[in-house]
This record gives sequence, C-alpha cells and structure tokens, in this order.
Amino acid sequence: MRSARGPFVGTTALTLTFSALILAGPAYAGTGLGTGKGDESQQSAGSDNTGIYAAAKIQYSGSVTKDGSTGNVTSSDVNWTPPPCWYAPYLGSKDFKKKMSEEIEQAKNTPGMGGTAGTAIGQVQQHYEDDYGWTDHPGYKDYNVDKDGEGMFWAGVENPNEPDVLKRSACNELPFWVENGDTPPPQYEEAIKPEILAALAYQHMTLPDTKVTLAPAATTKVNLPTWAWLDKAVFDEVQATAAINVPGFNIQATTTAKPVALKLEPGTDDAQTYPASGACTINADGSIGEPYAKGKSDETPPCGLKYLRSSGDGTYKLRATITWDISWTGTGGAGGDLPDGTFGNEQAVTVQEIQAVNR
Repeated sequence: MRSARGPFVGTTALTLTFSALILAGPAYAGTGLGTGKGDESQQSAGSDNTGIYAAAKIQYSGSVTKDGSTGNVTSSDVNWTPPPCWYAPYLGSKDFKKKMSEEIEQAKNTPGMGGTAGTAIGQVQQHYEDDYGWTDHPGYKDYNVDKDGEGMFWAGVENPNEPDVLKRSACNELPFWVENGDTPPPQYEEAIKPEILAALAYQHMTLPDTKVTLAPAATTKVNLPTWAWLDKAVFDEVQATAAINVPGFNIQATTTAKPVALKLEPGTDDAQTYPASGACTINADGSIGEPYAKGKSDETPPCGLKYLRSSGDGTYKLRATITWDISWTGTGGAGGDLPDGTFGNEQAVTVQEIQAVNR
C-alpha cells in the first residue's frame, strides 16, 4: 500500500468515467405462471458461454410484478422506503480486469481529461494494478487475477424504481474485492444482505384484489344494513422472495404478508359503517365479517354498512382496503418485521330509495 490518501473519487470526471460500471437494475422475465396473487418473475445472474457470471442480478419469485415495476402494496409507515441502491457481486477478477482496464483507457483518451480528473484516473489505475491503497481501501496487484475464482469484485447497483436520482446513485464507491464466503467490509453499509432483499421483495410484492361479498349484492336499499365479508378461501397469506445466487455468494429473503383487518369506506358521507370505525377485524378462522343468512335482516352485521341516501342515477364507490401484517425471514436465520402494508379496491354500489323490503 503506497498511500493513505485515495483518488479524487468525488470529481465529476471520475463519476462519468465509471458510470458504465454501475450495474443496471434487474431485468425481468415473466414465467407466465399466474398464481392469482401476482405473477412469478425470475431473473438469474447473467453469464457468458464459459459460465462465468457477469453480474449478480436478483431473482424474484412468488407474488411479485412480472415487469420489474413497483407492486401494489402501500406501506403504513410514510417514512419507510425501499433501498435506493446497494452493492452486489459484479465480476470475477479476470473479467473485471478486462472491463475496468478498458474503461480506464477510454477515460484517459477522452479529450479534456487532464488536471485533477486525469490525476484521479491515474490513481484509480494504480489502485487496481499497482497496489495503491488508502484508509479502508486496500490496493490490488494486477486486479487480483491470481485470485480468480476465489472471490468477486462488488459494485454499486441502482434501484430502477427509486425516483430520486441522487439517492439512486449514492452507492458510488469504486468496485471492491470480497473473498468467497466472506462478508463485505463494514464501511459498505449498503452491501446486499437478507434485510435488503426482504425490502426489495416488499417493494415488488403484488397483493390480491380486495372485492368483498355483499348482501344485498351490487344493489342495496336506503337504510338497509348491508352485510360484508371475505371468506378465508378468497384471500390468504402472500409471499414474495428475492435471492442472489452466484459462485461463493448465495442469500435470499422471503417477505410474507398476512391479512389482519378490512376497512370499509362507503364512498359517501351519507352512510354508516359497522363497526363505526369501518375497520373489521379478522376472525379466528381467518375470515373477515360474517356471511348473511336468512333470518338476520333485523340484526346488525359485525362487518358492513348502511347507506342513508339513494345513489340516484349513479353509484357509490365502496372502497375495501385490507391491512396486511408483513414480516420476513432470510438466510442464516435472519428475520423481522416490516411496516404493515395496505391495498384496496373500489366496487360500485347502487342504492335505491326503497324503505321497506323483504329478504
């Protein structure tokens, strides 16, 4: 190690030089296997015809979006956000040498790359070729080619679903070496780990539609209690898994969403809900509410609503929103809780001005 001081990593020139090394976000390939709870999407690490991994891309499976977009879960914690970027295995040493040396030569030959920018590029070259290092950043001799197969260089990955470009590009450290079976150095807090995979699975999770059964069904009457319920068979827990599987590094996390409550919003102020909060809790058998049965017309439904005014020639938009308790488990026995998620649908309800009916 020849120096305790690093290259001018913060310069615009260096950022531009190595922008090509930032791993692109996951490219999705849908399997076409619909589950009724979202589409399964898997995307494996790329490789060339020798089987050498070109990048550690995330595999998604279970109830996730098939096109890489954000799922339909809304976090109950407005301050919670998925990771905007992370560090992940990139290339083996021989492939990295080929890629990085090409980038360095291209940068050196770019017009205007003199002065501070030129010095920074030269120091990066020394960093990987001539054991030039600085605090917490040891140098490498000839790109560690003598260790090919014993580890990988890691690099920053942008989350393509992060709208803030500054957050998305915040993982901008130079690629660093990690031996197979080792964890990345502690200064790389954003290095991919099960907790990050769990959050990404959460971000891409797709929950089933929430259409409650009503009695009366789509057409009800003014001042008539309308029963609402969801059978356990209609919805159940949902799982989404994110994983990385490359030589020497294999981790995964599964995020599980369990329905715990249903909230009814009638779509008008001229209505009452049962219970008054509109929040119907889950029953011991996993259902929500209680199906209407003949002879219960004079009873108050445990979950339901009553419209106090006709919808006229239109309809009211009843919104039914499920709250889901979300947790995760991952490699090495890791696990924990994530913020509750919500997802709801609207369904049209016609309310007629009839005061007395028989059921």
